[in-house]
Amino acid sequence: MNFSRLALLGFIVTLMAIFYMFDLQAYLNLEALKEQKSAIGAFRLANPVKSVALYTLLYIAVTGLSLPGATILTLAGGVVFGLLWGTVIVSFASTIGATLAFLVARFLFRDAVIARFGEQLKAVDAGVSKDGALYLFTLRLLPTFPFFLINLAMGLTKLKTQTFYWVSQVGMLAGTIVYVNTGTQLGKLDSLSGILSPKLLGSFALLGVFPLFAKKIIQAVKINKVYAQWPKPKCFENNIVVIGAGSGGLVTSYIAAAVKAKVTLIEKHKMGGDCLNTGCVPSKALIRSARFLNTIQKSAEFGIKKVEVAFDFADVMTRVHSTIKTIEPHDSVQRYADLGVNVIEGEAKILSPWEVQVTTDGKIQRMTTRSIVIAAGSRPFVPPIPGLENIDYLTSDNIWALRELPKRLLVLGGGPIGCELAQSFARFGSKVTQVEMAPRLLIREDNDVSYIVMAKFRQEGINIFVEHTAKQFLIEKGEKVLLAEHQGLEVRIPFDQVLLAIGRVANTQGYGLEELGVELSPKHTIAINEFQQTNFPNIFAVGDVSGPFQFTHVAAHQAWYAAVNALFGRFKKFRTDYSVIPWSTFIEPEVARVGLNEQEAKQQNIAYEVSIYYLDDLDRAIADGVAHGFVKVLTQPGKDRILGVTIVGDHAGDLLPEFVLAMKQGLGLNKILGTIHIYPTMAEANKYVAGVWKRNHAPEGLLRWVDRFHTWQRVKRLH
Repeated sequence: MNFSRLALLGFIVTLMAIFYMFDLQAYLNLEALKEQKSAIGAFRLANPVKSVALYTLLYIAVTGLSLPGATILTLAGGVVFGLLWGTVIVSFASTIGATLAFLVARFLFRDAVIARFGEQLKAVDAGVSKDGALYLFTLRLLPTFPFFLINLAMGLTKLKTQTFYWVSQVGMLAGTIVYVNTGTQLGKLDSLSGILSPKLLGSFALLGVFPLFAKKIIQAVKINKVYAQWPKPKCFENNIVVIGAGSGGLVTSYIAAAVKAKVTLIEKHKMGGDCLNTGCVPSKALIRSARFLNTIQKSAEFGIKKVEVAFDFADVMTRVHSTIKTIEPHDSVQRYADLGVNVIEGEAKILSPWEVQVTTDGKIQRMTTRSIVIAAGSRPFVPPIPGLENIDYLTSDNIWALRELPKRLLVLGGGPIGCELAQSFARFGSKVTQVEMAPRLLIREDNDVSYIVMAKFRQEGINIFVEHTAKQFLIEKGEKVLLAEHQGLEVRIPFDQVLLAIGRVANTQGYGLEELGVELSPKHTIAINEFQQTNFPNIFAVGDVSGPFQFTHVAAHQAWYAAVNALFGRFKKFRTDYSVIPWSTFIEPEVARVGLNEQEAKQQNIAYEVSIYYLDDLDRAIADGVAHGFVKVLTQPGKDRILGVTIVGDHAGDLLPEFVLAMKQGLGLNKILGTIHIYPTMAEANKYVAGVWKRNHAPEGLLRWVDRFHTWQRVKRLH
């Protein structure tokens, strides 16, 4: 910090120290104002210009230094100068003071903030450049929001000073009038009975109601701005048009049809989306076959000396597709048509906030709708690695077309999809190499989870390369090779086929979002608010296309909120509840989680206690030959309230819902401990981990007294 900044900071600190040392804030309260009302009035009458100048300078100083007292000074403006002149003086004084605070914050701190948070600030500055004036105006209309925080925060952005000044001047005017008017009524209060005067009560009521009116005005201004160029139809053919028939789109359509809304569902590819056709269903069918094969290969562990097994990988994949076909009717056109949904198989394009075009076999159909729900899903991310274009790579979309088992399979990615498929193909006999740039697999989970999984994978013959970054794909003498970098060294990994499993990208292109102006988030998903709305209030988005979670069950969860808010939002809107979101990775050992884990709690500075029960002590796990893993519960210090649960072990995903229910309904570990669990089952682990917590919180003082009581009882009987 240079000398000029230090000098200014020192000057400001000195003034603030004087303010607090001499307790000047004692003069900026309602009681002091009432006591000095006569003296102030007399001074104003004797020195009208001087009183305005002194009041203005005082107001500017208080707001410029972000000191408490601006509200009382505003009321004082009404008491001393009346409604008209009080409003004029306060309006200019408050804006000048706010602008000074704005400039001081920019001069003192912006460079330091840029140096520390430059990347994060770019997104803020981009938003301010686009809508900074409207955003500031919105905040200024809400007097309940601390204005001094607005002044300081805006100073750290690129907002122009003149823009800050005039928007503040206009935006604060309405609130200024309300507060000054309240001051004029307080100035007329001569007795306690005056408190009940209609004018004073009306002023206080206006003071309380104004933020609500301001909020409505702001919403109306924003909506009018968004829809300005789009003429609204006088009537509509649909209540909702849903784009995409994956989990989110199907549930949205189901709910809308159930409440007798007219809903049209558009799907350009396959009903059921990724989950049915390329995700959850085929992967779990493959995992089941692989796990069955692995169990047979471990027959000696179950007392069976020898079991011969023969299989054809093509038959396994046939079973996978058979499973899809069996489940397909649940998501079929016929089923949803029977439910009352108008299903159209074609390519959708949003033409306006109220009009959607569908192209089917070259034929174009247009329809109007009150609301649109986008459930367009996502696709596998294909990284821009040199040479990849020359490799016939696999993704979670096309791997299901395989009929021949890859001899050497390279899996790029250590997340859930990569881990599930890596273990499955290794169990079928592929020589699997898994490459992950992070220090461990399943980086979102705790260290102990990752290490158990990695140990199991290595035991099953999977070569794991962590902290390896893929740099280039080559074909050398007919052999495919990945060049990776590890700690500055080049590593060559030969393979026959590569599976890309390094994340998914939201489908946001090709159906009119860009032309319409639907905003995207920094993660390139559709930006939504807490009600699943986009920047167009009648257009909603759910599932992978919007995030924040890429799970089938979360898409279905969001769909309820989107459907209800789209149909009934004018009466009541519901915020999407993400407080208790569970998920599972279906490897062996299975990994399931809900709420916080340890690394997240530490990152968020949330205090917690840990209770762990290891499954090698569980009778059913021992009998089933799956005595590995644990149940780990994070709780509030000293309390049984559950913050998060991680389960590693057989059927972890099936054990987790008890904790999901407990967290959702506010039940603690004591309730789980007091619940009867069938013996012998894996679910007993949930009760036992609650018992671990109970033992760690045993009332030691009480137990000592109880011990003395029992000792006294024994001695008493002997005599």
